[in-house]
Amino acid sequence: MEKNTPPRSRIRLTRRGRIALVVTGAVVVGTAVAVPLLILGRQEGRGAVTLVIPEGRRASQVYEAVDKALALPAGSTEKSLAKLDLKLPDDARGNPEGYLFPATYPIRENTGPEDLLALMVDTANQKFNGAPLAAGAQRNAMNVYQAVTIASIVQAEAATEADMGKVARVVFNRLERGMPLQMDSTVNYALGRSTLRTTAEDTRIDSPYNTYQRMGLPPTPIDNPGEAAMRAAVNPPPGDWLYFVTVRPGDTRFTADYAEHQRNVAEFNAQRQSAGAQAAG
Repeated sequence: MEKNTPPRSRIRLTRRGRIALVVTGAVVVGTAVAVPLLILGRQEGRGAVTLVIPEGRRASQVYEAVDKALALPAGSTEKSLAKLDLKLPDDARGNPEGYLFPATYPIRENTGPEDLLALMVDTANQKFNGAPLAAGAQRNAMNVYQAVTIASIVQAEAATEADMGKVARVVFNRLERGMPLQMDSTVNYALGRSTLRTTAEDTRIDSPYNTYQRMGLPPTPIDNPGEAAMRAAVNPPPGDWLYFVTVRPGDTRFTADYAEHQRNVAEFNAQRQSAGAQAAG
């Protein structure tokens, strides 16, 4: 397993049972609502401009948003990382992915990219390292960085907040059983894209983020999760699901039975083909 993954012998699911995930083929596991990456506005009653970073955005997207907010040349914010000593876990090795906390940040006349990045990381540490999130991670035999990594997968995969806990349980179940996670979201991260379609060729990419080919968690988070995803990651509900697919918006089906999952996938594929035919017509 990757270094970022807690050893299977140390993963404790208490009495919660097990849950479900996606496997094989072009299986869709979540249809996140599109949210504007960059929202600039003025706080009511004040003159301060604010920058809103939604949940689930990748570090590269956050850098781009900060560049635009501060009217900087493309790439300026990412380059500023070299000047910073961000308060990141040792496991992060200087990579702030997962710790650019999604929130509303003030932009003043003298605000620079270093100020915003440091504030995002400080906010993440305040949220993640306090009770009950840090305690929840410890209860599940993880460190906080591993919990943030799981939360980032949950944020990317869950179609709704209500599904987040189930997706988290899937991760634990698969880790406990020594199964690959087979998460499309990690493959998308490796390919630098976001899509609901993952091909067999995609799953053969040589990358530590390819959880079809590599065991355990990816080496870093794959986006910057919010508090709901973190709560799900450290306190998932009981269940024995091992597979899931979002057949249509609002209809994500979790199961522990592979044959049932295949039927759900077939229905999803039929829905997609029907939608494609209607669009072409």
